[in-house]
Amino acid sequence: MEIPRDDLVAMYATMAKIRYFEERIKEIYYEDKLPAFDIAAGPIPGEMHLAAGQEPVAVGVMPHLRPGDAITATHRPHHVAIAQGVDLKQMAAEIFGKDTGLGHGKGGHMHLFSVEPSFGCSGIIGEGMPVACGAALAFKKQGKDNVAISFFGEGAANQGAFHESLNLAALWNLPVVFICEDNEFAISVPKSASTAIADNSDRASAYGMPGVLVPDNDPVGVYEAAGEAIRRARDGRGPSLIEVRTLRLWGHFEGDADAYRSDEYKQAMGDKDPMVRYPERLISEGILTPADADALKKAAHEEVDEAIEFARSSPYPAPEDALKHVFA
Repeated sequence: MEIPRDDLVAMYATMAKIRYFEERIKEIYYEDKLPAFDIAAGPIPGEMHLAAGQEPVAVGVMPHLRPGDAITATHRPHHVAIAQGVDLKQMAAEIFGKDTGLGHGKGGHMHLFSVEPSFGCSGIIGEGMPVACGAALAFKKQGKDNVAISFFGEGAANQGAFHESLNLAALWNLPVVFICEDNEFAISVPKSASTAIADNSDRASAYGMPGVLVPDNDPVGVYEAAGEAIRRARDGRGPSLIEVRTLRLWGHFEGDADAYRSDEYKQAMGDKDPMVRYPERLISEGILTPADADALKKAAHEEVDEAIEFARSSPYPAPEDALKHVFA
């Protein structure tokens, strides 16, 4: 597949934005939480699940999306939200618990929600798959060629929601693409100890849909697999399952000692960091110069810093608004 240069460059620019956003959130998260880790302290209280290393999964899908397409993601959602084009300032404000956030500061980082673009995530494992099926069914009933994309982790492939959603999507020929982010660990449990088969993409055949494995956390590989699956869905040919072998460079959550992964394992991951490998590839192929790459990174950093400043300076919700925007 011949990939337009603009798409290759946009994927790198978005990867740079995602990584720097995660780095800044990580840095700020620990403010006032140390030396004795206090999860409730600091400007960002509560749990924090960051996606450094998983950028290729999100950005490879991004160029194929259109307005009106629906995305569901996991409790580790920032990379997908940023790639989808969710407002970065409102997203940062939500993470900080501010009134200017996507959910007026009431949802936090695991429960981001956007109407346009259509994006949602949840802390419940596997929750987004049936939701994506619902969006896809609505598109089909309305005669639209929009698609729904559901991102989920390899641990969620052992949940009932995975099997029920794939079965329903195939039975009703829904325009939905399921994307498994296989970072090899469901919290601290290795895939080898939880899953009976090596590749979750093989499970697609049980439901009569294509299953594709992208083995090396490659944004170009994701781009190609997602492009075919999304075209198939838009053409009325039903669902697909894509599995991407990706990397969770940091712990399951911030504060995780990450002792269940060896130093050798972590070093090997670092050697495969997509934020090193992908720009090197673009430069070696003459798509970018080093100066181009630096300029894109600088622009991404400026946008993130502006969003962080917006979040820090925004007001908290008023106490009297505690019961607004919630289900009664």
